[in-house]
Amino acid sequence: MTALIALEGLTKAYPGVVANDDVSLSIAPGEVHALLGENGAGKSTLVKMIYGLVKPDAGHMQMNGTAFAPAEPRAARAAGVGMVFQHFSLFDALSVAENIALGMEHPPAMRTLSQQIRDVSDTYGLPLSPDRTVGDLSAGERQRVEIIRCLLQEPKLLIMDEPTSVLTPQEVEILFKTLRKLSAEGTAILYISHKLEEIRSLCDSATILRLGRVVGHCTPSETSARDMAEMMVGTTLKTPMRAGKTPGDVVLELTELSAKSPSAFGMPLREISVQVRRGEVLGIGGVAGNGQDELLAALSGETLSKRGMVGFKGNDVGLLGPTARRALGILSAPEERLGHAAVPDMSLTENAMLTGAAREGLDRGGILDWAGARRFAETIIKTFDVRTPGPANAARSLSGGNLQKFVIGREVLQRPELLVVNQPTWGVDASAAAAIRQALLDLAENGTAVVVISQDLDELMEISDRFAALNEGRLSEPSPAQGLTVDEIGLMMGGAHGMEVAHV
Repeated sequence: MTALIALEGLTKAYPGVVANDDVSLSIAPGEVHALLGENGAGKSTLVKMIYGLVKPDAGHMQMNGTAFAPAEPRAARAAGVGMVFQHFSLFDALSVAENIALGMEHPPAMRTLSQQIRDVSDTYGLPLSPDRTVGDLSAGERQRVEIIRCLLQEPKLLIMDEPTSVLTPQEVEILFKTLRKLSAEGTAILYISHKLEEIRSLCDSATILRLGRVVGHCTPSETSARDMAEMMVGTTLKTPMRAGKTPGDVVLELTELSAKSPSAFGMPLREISVQVRRGEVLGIGGVAGNGQDELLAALSGETLSKRGMVGFKGNDVGLLGPTARRALGILSAPEERLGHAAVPDMSLTENAMLTGAAREGLDRGGILDWAGARRFAETIIKTFDVRTPGPANAARSLSGGNLQKFVIGREVLQRPELLVVNQPTWGVDASAAAAIRQALLDLAENGTAVVVISQDLDELMEISDRFAALNEGRLSEPSPAQGLTVDEIGLMMGGAHGMEVAHV
């Protein structure tokens, strides 16, 4: 079959790194093609060249046998390329229809557009009302807005970057039905994901990148997830191991904790009560937007707790701010990497100083030890294999996964007594995810109480001692993680709160 799009010898270099080195691949109409690779392997740069966001230094592309070199995304869209980015670009205060109109070159009248949205929604099994305010939507519904915006342009090639990272199993199944229908109609799909079992279920073929070069191809349905992961990293993949020690004394105790959300579209916390012991990993699942950010803020001290108690080693710390809690040993890593966990335009050294000043002894009577901060940043980079030229580089220069490794490593290496992390391996490749999970298990083994908030159910079952679900700001009664099925956890995430799950 003639290729819909063909890439020949694409090369793109930045100062200090070759992002893509002589990359070639082709995708046929109706083919679902996976693009696999570690963080920093060059996947994002490659799709940005296809979408007109980046110009290649060498090589060329063809679409339907003719030269294809989009100077900007508008030109790529006009040629039939649509892209759904990992990070949604939506305005919370606007309606679904208004957001979709903003992404169109020549939007029709709002009444006409609303009907088009309903038609596409019904045709592709993506239930969504054009009149709803985006700020009230779940993560899965927000993704539908982005997909419908692309589908209204009738793309020949749809690029999807980490599309299931914040979805429940039920939402993933809806998405996959949609993608299979598009494929059957002849739309080609270029699919980027670190969830290899999903790749095996959905994709017809795969191209593997390592350090910017193509290192292999495979048929995912005929290749195990471990084999694909090892092709990506070039080494044997290590499985996280835990010692299974008995948890110790209570470190964190929440008693009927309630808190308003600082955001108009956020979710207030409602009477949360739970204990976490020394050496224990408590996994908290939940569909995005059900209070995850608010819970982390209440535990880190970004939000002060006036209703209920935040107990740390027997003392109420609910009215202490983040700096005071860090000094006590309460550390956290939020979901949003750029702008919350790290300042984009600051160097890695400066970002290491931001949270490490107190516990690493970098602030001595108001004098900042920048040499010490640089050494701390270098230790994070080395220990967590952060792919960057050095600690002087800005946080925004790192790929999403490498910045995530830096952020998690920065907190882990400060020896917390309580560590709270939200989405610790979001957008991180299989090898790095295994390393991060092992680091969290090692912390617990050494006596740290660990709270992991995640939408990755496999991750939660792998590392958690107990599991609880967060839904509409309420936390279910924790259950032993061992023996829980993905279906049981998915149901808890989707609506079972205030009760212990019954095994089936």
